[in-house]
Amino acid sequence: MSLIEQAAQRLEQLRKAGADIPGETAESVAVSTDVSNVQQNQPAVSVSEMLSSGVARVPGESSSAFSKSVNIDLEKLAGAGIIASSSSRSQLADEFRLIKRPLIANALGKGAAPIKNGNLIMVTSALPGEGKSFTAINLAMSIAMEMDTTVMLVDADVARPSVLNMLALPPAPGLLDMLLGGAKDLSSVLLRTNVEKLTLLPSGTPHLRATELLASDAMENLLEDMASRYPDRIIIFDSPPLLLTTESRVLASHMGQIVVVVHAEKTSHGEVKQALAAIESCPVKLMLLNKAKSAAGDSYGYGYGYGYGYGQQG
Repeated sequence: MSLIEQAAQRLEQLRKAGADIPGETAESVAVSTDVSNVQQNQPAVSVSEMLSSGVARVPGESSSAFSKSVNIDLEKLAGAGIIASSSSRSQLADEFRLIKRPLIANALGKGAAPIKNGNLIMVTSALPGEGKSFTAINLAMSIAMEMDTTVMLVDADVARPSVLNMLALPPAPGLLDMLLGGAKDLSSVLLRTNVEKLTLLPSGTPHLRATELLASDAMENLLEDMASRYPDRIIIFDSPPLLLTTESRVLASHMGQIVVVVHAEKTSHGEVKQALAAIESCPVKLMLLNKAKSAAGDSYGYGYGYGYGYGQQG
């Protein structure tokens, strides 16, 4: 395979993963790479090496900023009960196929009515320990298996971040660094993964006023920018529980869709009602029952019962 053919193949892989190299074709990349190396009297670096180096531009971001590449151990993930393959036919994978379908339709403007910020989806719960982070990761993984969508998973539970830990990845700069001005571009703190259409935005460097930053003007501006800058990308936020902080309610006010995870036979009816009241203004709300026993009484996996009760606001 020629140099240009190799470059074209790799560029297509990066494009599908959401990466972008503006103004470049496979031929121009191949030529400019060789020429620049000759001019600097440096050994030629193949285009395939350059494009597989773990760095790629993110659409819409400054050309000076690049996203970092990380590798998720998919086998280990599957062992932890998380969806890790598009070919998976487990009960959990099938349930998330049903859960994601209306969310994707709303996010891409294919639902019953247009929804502002429909591509911003918040996953939350009334209280800690109900399975919201597990749900957020599985939802992101399931959506990443779609043919025509890409997904960004944001760890917005800044007081108790868990996404990177659950994915067996080391801490990294992220959301808090953006809000504090410690990162120039969003792309500089994004993590591009070996799941082709999945990128991650970690919670970032711990900060004493982390929860207050979620309610800041900087967060509001960032959310509006993300919603409009990535119209073809679905962005999932793992949010703090609704009944613990007011910051999660502020975050909810900017979302187009919210998934509320409820721990079966644990969370009280009153707590669920109180949590739903806190997000009343959100156009679409989906309740997801976690750890529900099936009618047959088996205890397979996490036993998700999916959705119902979309709350459309006029």
